[in-house]
Amino acid sequence: MSTYIAPIRDMQFVLNEVAGLEEICALPGNEECSVDLVESILDEAAKFATGVLDPINSVGDRTGHVCKDGVVTTAPGFKEAYKLFAETGWNSMPFSPEYGGQGLPAVVSMAVNEMWKGANMAFGLCPMLTGGAIEAIAHHASDELKQKYLPKMVEGTWTGTMNLTEPNAGSDLAAISSKAKAVGDGTYLVSGTKIFITWGEHDVAENIVHLVLARLPDAPPGLKGISLFLVPKFLVNDDGSLGKRNDLICASIEHKLGIHGSPTAVMSYGENEGAVGYLIGEENKGIGYMFTMMNHARVNVGLEGVGIAERAYQHALWYARERVQGAPVGDKSGVKKTILHHPDVRRMLMDIKSRTEAMRTLAYYTAANIDRAHAGNAAAQARVDLLTPVVKGWSTEQGVELSSTALQVFGGVGFVEETGAAQYYRDSRITTIYEGTTAIQANDLVGRKLAREKVPGAAMKTLIAEMSVTAQELEGHAQLGGIAGHLKNGINALSTAADWIVANYESNPQAVHAGSVPFLKLTGIVVGGWLMAKSAAIAVKHIAEGTTDDYYKAKLATANYFAAHQLPFAAAYSAEMTGGAESVFALPENLF
Repeated sequence: MSTYIAPIRDMQFVLNEVAGLEEICALPGNEECSVDLVESILDEAAKFATGVLDPINSVGDRTGHVCKDGVVTTAPGFKEAYKLFAETGWNSMPFSPEYGGQGLPAVVSMAVNEMWKGANMAFGLCPMLTGGAIEAIAHHASDELKQKYLPKMVEGTWTGTMNLTEPNAGSDLAAISSKAKAVGDGTYLVSGTKIFITWGEHDVAENIVHLVLARLPDAPPGLKGISLFLVPKFLVNDDGSLGKRNDLICASIEHKLGIHGSPTAVMSYGENEGAVGYLIGEENKGIGYMFTMMNHARVNVGLEGVGIAERAYQHALWYARERVQGAPVGDKSGVKKTILHHPDVRRMLMDIKSRTEAMRTLAYYTAANIDRAHAGNAAAQARVDLLTPVVKGWSTEQGVELSSTALQVFGGVGFVEETGAAQYYRDSRITTIYEGTTAIQANDLVGRKLAREKVPGAAMKTLIAEMSVTAQELEGHAQLGGIAGHLKNGINALSTAADWIVANYESNPQAVHAGSVPFLKLTGIVVGGWLMAKSAAIAVKHIAEGTTDDYYKAKLATANYFAAHQLPFAAAYSAEMTGGAESVFALPENLF
């Protein structure tokens, strides 16, 4: 059985040579950050991921957790691992020093978080949801709530959750029926049932801070009538100590396809006197506040696609180097060799490796722009807005596909649970669903981010222009010309589809949304291909300068593979976007 090893060399390359870590560290507020410091952080995080989180990953998958009378006991080792996680400061990395955080750039947290997700995705969901709750409270709550809750959440002593979904309100949040009523002393009584609450109940932290969407009695219908409330598991006294248990309980734990180590709860609020809650921000503006948390989570869920693909790749590569099976085709020696010598196994491993590298680069590149946006760069914010649904949607779809490919490398034994390969496939499957399905991400991309942008398509046109410059710079280069040709074709396909969306959205929005998922995949492939092309150019420069680091040869190889094997799909996705809607609606309902 292989052990997860953080891909530090590729992480460093993307951070330093593509994402611009040195520039990010020079931004206002990041003065304490340096390339050397980040290198040390990555080394220590890698040790924690390999030594603490990876060993309990399969344990969590096999044993899950126990819920009895509303009390959840997590899988063996999880409580101890979380205690160490918080004590060693990993939870506090990206948050403001005002509340005890380390204030490190988002792009640094992105690399470290990939390790948690690769080593143990179920565990990583706990700090991920806490981080999203911290962001929502920090941006929208009163100073009193910030001071009372954020220090403990930042240090990890308390965890956080997001409570949106109800039995009759999934993607349609306008159907939310949970209620809240003012008591008169500044508090509210919250009642209702929420489902699919990740880490909604557990034993790893002292308190759980739930962020709950609910309606006030006089609220307008639909999305405009939803407010956001902070509802703690234990009430907090004025001196910061924990008070009595609030009127909320874990009614049950979901039995799931994967992420068994993560307790997914059905939460019941206000079965007795009512759960005490505190309004975050203003009444009836909860959806906007929750999207602060959602956008944080969406980028991080996209990172789960990267982490799970990397972990699956490492395991498949280990097996391919160990498993002896027949003589490779064309090998006249008659000697049986490991399956790594077989052409299709090589293809599968190259496919996983190159696409994972493209996803990683896209995620880190987006995180670097988050840091630039925080420093006031409006263009960087526009780029983040455009790419967030792509990071989430494209990377998670890839994670499912690539974990499936990794299982295929194992052949029959991959289908057997004892091998461990099946866990990655099962764990990955949720990522395309929670925090907004792939279709929701795609609808956001073609709707809000293109067609309904202030200047329709402007952000995409700016990105396309920048990518086109790269393609032109690489054209005619002996080692990069082939990549440039594929990239140019991909950019043209993306430009054609984007123009078609802007031209047709108002008159035929159903036709646009019928092809929105293909367009999201098209965007991911082309932007990923662009970043891999830039990576290849950097690698060629190092090789020309006489580097002895074989890493750059490997990077050039994976970039060439991505260009030759992935960018050609751009034309097909573009055709599906611009000409496939009629066939989507061709079948009458009664013939389905």
